[in-house]
Amino acid sequence: MAVNDECKMRFLELKAKRSYRFIVFKIEENIQQVMVEKLGGPKEKYDDFSACLPHNECRYAVFDFDFTTDENVQKSKIFFIAWSPDTSRVRSKMLYASSKDRFRRELDGVQVELQATDASEMSIDIVKERAF
Repeated sequence: MAVNDECKMRFLELKAKRSYRFIVFKIEENIQQVMVEKLGGPKEKYDDFSACLPHNECRYAVFDFDFTTDENVQKSKIFFIAWSPDTSRVRSKMLYASSKDRFRRELDGVQVELQATDASEMSIDIVKERAF
């Protein structure tokens, strides 16, 4: 599975410049390549991000999560989310599962990884819990 250069470039912009809040990636099956599908602006929220994941198709995504620690310190963690809903095609789930590790290694700087098959597995509460 090839990774389009734009994926790495946009991820670096999210990580270094904080140009985006999130990025959604899609595997274009006909060309066997991971591509950028959607960029979320820096002012967008977690709800905006979760709303753009399709209910019946797999995706990869990264989300830059800002939070405040118990010591009142502002922090940020970059999440990698492998979205594989139960309602997606078996072939698609297999393709995303077999390509995940290679793609994940291309994104140097991800701090937390989540695997989700429905919205409850990547709720904001779970994200907060995993951030600490």
